[in-house]
Amino acid sequence: MDQSRQTRLCAWLKSQGFIGSDGLSIKALTGGQSNPTFLLTSGRDKFVLRKKPDGVLLKSAHAIDREYRVISALKNTPVPVPAALAWCDDEDIIGTPFYLMSYLDGRVFVDQSLPGMTPDQRGAIYREMNGVISALHLLDIDAIGLGDYGKRENYLSRQISRWSSQLSAATIPVPDAALRLMEWLPAHLPPAQPAALIHGDFRLDNLIFHPGEPRVIGVLDWELSTIGDPIADFAYHCMSWHIPHSLWRGIAGLDLKALGILSEPDYRQRYFAGRAAIDPAAWRFYLAFNLFRMSAILFGIAERAQQGNANAADAVQTGAKAGPLADLGCEIAGI
Repeated sequence: MDQSRQTRLCAWLKSQGFIGSDGLSIKALTGGQSNPTFLLTSGRDKFVLRKKPDGVLLKSAHAIDREYRVISALKNTPVPVPAALAWCDDEDIIGTPFYLMSYLDGRVFVDQSLPGMTPDQRGAIYREMNGVISALHLLDIDAIGLGDYGKRENYLSRQISRWSSQLSAATIPVPDAALRLMEWLPAHLPPAQPAALIHGDFRLDNLIFHPGEPRVIGVLDWELSTIGDPIADFAYHCMSWHIPHSLWRGIAGLDLKALGILSEPDYRQRYFAGRAAIDPAAWRFYLAFNLFRMSAILFGIAERAQQGNANAADAVQTGAKAGPLADLGCEIAGI
C-alpha cells in the first residue's frame, strides 16, 4: 500500500474512532491468492483490513461485501469468526472498497501434515476442524439472517455452469481434463441436499487456532461463501486426502495412522454421524466436482498472473496446478 493511501487510511481510522494519536503501521499478511489483507497496528491496537485487488476483476469475484455480511451474521454462533468492525465502500481512501475486522492472536497451520506435532495433537486438530465445519452446516440460515444469502436450489448445476463458463471464456489454453469434467459432471448429478450456509474454501490454513489449545478461534476467508450444498462444501474440505502432499495442500500418500490423522473414511464418518449416509458414487461425484472447481479457480489465478493482476507472488506456480487437479478429478470420476 503506497504512502498516499496509508495517509488517507490513517485519517479515516481516526475519524471513525478506531485509532487515536499513535501512528499507523501497515503490514501485508501472507497467504491467499485473492483479496489483499493487511495487519494494521496503532499503539496497542491491532486490526485486520481486507480489500479488493486493484485492476480489472472478474464479475462477482472478490466479494468482500459478502465476507463482511457473513462474519457479521455469525457473531454469537457456534462458528467462531473475527468481529466485523466496519465496512467502507469509498474507493478514494485506498483504491477499492474494504472492511475492518478484529485481529485474532493465534496459530495458522499451512502444512496439513502438521510437522512438529505429536500424533495426539494432530488428531485433536483434525477432530476440531471436523466439528467446526459440521457446526457450520447445521446453522439455521434464516435464524441468523442469511436466508437470502444465496439461491437454495440447483447449487451444483449453477456451480458447474459458472466455472464452465469461466473456463470457456479463458484467453489461455484450458486443460483437457477440465474440459472432460465439464461434460461429465452435468450428466451425473446426485440427489439435491437441503440447503445450508457453506464456506466455499474450508481448509486448515483458513482457520486460526488458539495459541495453546486445539480449538478454532476464527474461520477466515468467506469470499466464496453462499447458500448451497453442504456435502459439496465438506467434500471440498476432504480433497486433501486425495491430493498428493508433493502436489499442493494434500496429505495423500502420507502415513496418516503414524501421524495421528484420521483416514478419509473415518473423517467422513465422523461428519456424517447423525446425518444421512452418502452413496459412494455420489461421494465420488462430489470429489470430482470439487477438483474441477478448484482447477477452474487455479486456472483463473494463472490467467490473472498472465495479466499481471494476481495478488500472491507464487501465482504462476499455483495456477500451474490446475491441470494436475483436473486430471485427479477425471481419475476419481473414472473418465
